[in-house]
Amino acid sequence: MGILRKLTFISAAVLLGTAAFVSPVRAASAPIKHVWIITLENESANATFGPGSPAHYLNNTLRPQGVYLSQYYGTGHASLDNYVAMVSGQNANVMTQADCPFYMNVVPGTILLNGQAAGVGCVYPRSVKTIANQLEARGLTWKGYMQDMGNTPSREPARCAHPTLNTQDGTESATPQDSYATRHNPFMYFHSIIDNASKCNAHVVPLPPLLDDLQSAATTPNFSFITPSLCDDGHDAPCADGRPGGLVSADAFLATWVPRILASPAYAEGGMLIINVDESDTSDATACCGERPNLFGSPRPGITGPGGGRTGALIVSTRTAPGTTTARPYNHFSMLRSLENLFQVSHLGYAGAKGLVPFGADVYSAP
Repeated sequence: MGILRKLTFISAAVLLGTAAFVSPVRAASAPIKHVWIITLENESANATFGPGSPAHYLNNTLRPQGVYLSQYYGTGHASLDNYVAMVSGQNANVMTQADCPFYMNVVPGTILLNGQAAGVGCVYPRSVKTIANQLEARGLTWKGYMQDMGNTPSREPARCAHPTLNTQDGTESATPQDSYATRHNPFMYFHSIIDNASKCNAHVVPLPPLLDDLQSAATTPNFSFITPSLCDDGHDAPCADGRPGGLVSADAFLATWVPRILASPAYAEGGMLIINVDESDTSDATACCGERPNLFGSPRPGITGPGGGRTGALIVSTRTAPGTTTARPYNHFSMLRSLENLFQVSHLGYAGAKGLVPFGADVYSAP
């Protein structure tokens, strides 16, 4: 063997040996440039993904394309505390557990261990950041797409829609024309986002602009959080406009929007779609992943138990092997930690808890 061939052989062997020691999360996740999250409502893993599920598109078309996280858990009850956890790592307090009917600041909002803002309320102080703030600081892009937001201008504006501070939330219930719910729009609960009105208006928008944004990778955000209406996320059944709601309407929403995401240039460039559920039915308050208790005298995260119950989740990505299942436990904090790893930013709140496991080779298992 000549000198050049020997050097080539040795170099290849060294590279292969080095690759064996690369973190599986870093190595597998590096190509992912665009993430979409679609969050559904209030169903157990068995109801959504079990054999009797009416979500036929989700189970018969999408599930064979991705990896099913059979042991994925919500972090609390009811809705808002789960949405807040997904984007900030903050655990529940008594007002977020009640879905914030009165839009008020978290008081006193003192930052304690694990970055938790102690107190009662639902609008977090400016010092509490979200993954959106992290992405902006890194020069990356994000948007929240909120179905039905602004359908009734006298009810809420079409962008960055939230109640006036210290007033009642007028979007707690759906109308036949408007099923937007502020409590399912997590970005509205952070002064670090809402205090800059022009920036918030540009980033938290109705659902239709998603169509235009998907036309090219350059116009598609690195991080997209998609919230269907109270009908199309499965929350209401039947819906205020007469549709069936529940998983039937949620599945129809997925069948309309997911093919557009998966056919987009951004997905082909390196995409990951996460379909999760905020919480299981309220009879299930189980938890996983060493979830921590609430602070400042609030009830337990699941009110009657430590968590939001087993919901399951599905991930379809250029980096997932089709038709696979993982039984490794994950929850909303795990998901946030995993996304922070993808975008190479620090861990917020309980996403940085010691021992919390992010998505690994069981998820990023494509060849």
